[in-house]
Amino acid sequence: MIEARHLRVLRAVATTGSFSAAARELGCTQPAVSQQMKALESSAGTPLLIRTGREMRLTQAGEALVRHASGILAGLTAAEEEVAAIAGLRAGRVRLVSFPSGSSTLVPGALAALRAEHPGTRVSLVEAEPPRSVDLLRDGDCDIALAFRYGASGGEWDDLVVRPLLTDRLIGLVPDGHRLADAESVSIGELAEESWIAGCPRCRRQLVEVCEASGFTPRIDFATDDYPAVMGLVGAGLGVAVLPELAVESVRPKGARTVAVEPAIEREIVALTLPDLARVPAVAATLDQLSLAAAR
Repeated sequence: MIEARHLRVLRAVATTGSFSAAARELGCTQPAVSQQMKALESSAGTPLLIRTGREMRLTQAGEALVRHASGILAGLTAAEEEVAAIAGLRAGRVRLVSFPSGSSTLVPGALAALRAEHPGTRVSLVEAEPPRSVDLLRDGDCDIALAFRYGASGGEWDDLVVRPLLTDRLIGLVPDGHRLADAESVSIGELAEESWIAGCPRCRRQLVEVCEASGFTPRIDFATDDYPAVMGLVGAGLGVAVLPELAVESVRPKGARTVAVEPAIEREIVALTLPDLARVPAVAATLDQLSLAAAR
């Protein structure tokens, strides 16, 4: 019989590439990892790892087992949480991953409301941009991922429960005194000769695609994932940028003006979870509060 603890060890070995690194990640000893891997191979009835000197790689059977491990472990977590909630042993635990502008706008209100309604529910928060945040969810390392995408990507999230939250439009930022600072809206083509300050990698790709569709390639002189840094660079007169409205809401721009940009650049903000986890009361309550926060 394959045990969940052995699957966790196998996944750690596959991720880190060695018994010693897996032991450090799991907080145990290297002999303990080796012993559990031997027990798992015995249960599976076939080798799962090939050891050649310092190098270690998965066999075909090992790859198959790792592929199924995340879903199995997520299902076990969902079962434990749901049973605990039903039995009244504890209110629940939710591990949330969010991108930065979501963390500063949607998350605070949602978690404050959740704590007021369910004071026993514990929520942890870490930040990651998609697709990394979505990978964390699929790997069983979080329960909810706040994510975004530009346009629908066929099949991208078909295996997940998708809770749409809002549509976030990107707006332009130009320095005070810029020739377009007082315009209500500008065409993206009017900024073709400007120096650009780009944001996160996914937003950066979308910017380049929109600009190229308008007949030019933006000259990106600065790139940073830190939205206050983007606003500071624009405010210092070093270039122009487009940022999500959520990002502008969370940081007051100094020395910069916001202008609407045409054609409209929009991103879909969603909360994602696994089908099994969607039935866990604490996860469902958090999704509901995120929806309410987005509607405010």
